[in-house]
Amino acid sequence: MPRISDRQRIAQDIRDKVAAGEYAPGDKLPSLRELTVQYGVSAEPVRSALLILQAEGLVQGHQGKGVYVTPRSDPA
Repeated sequence: MPRISDRQRIAQDIRDKVAAGEYAPGDKLPSLRELTVQYGVSAEPVRSALLILQAEGLVQGHQGKGVYVTPRSDPA
């Protein structure tokens, strides 16, 4: 069974938390430092996971302010 990378594991965990409502649209995610401690990894896998989630449109990074869950537009 292939081992899932740290960045994939972190990205999936954040996706799950958003889906479960733990992180609501507009919520700020924990800081990079807090996430590295939470997941027990260096900053690089956390940054990579956040980039994956940004590419998917799930989160938005704002320079100097943090990373936020993207507001969802409801289908009409």
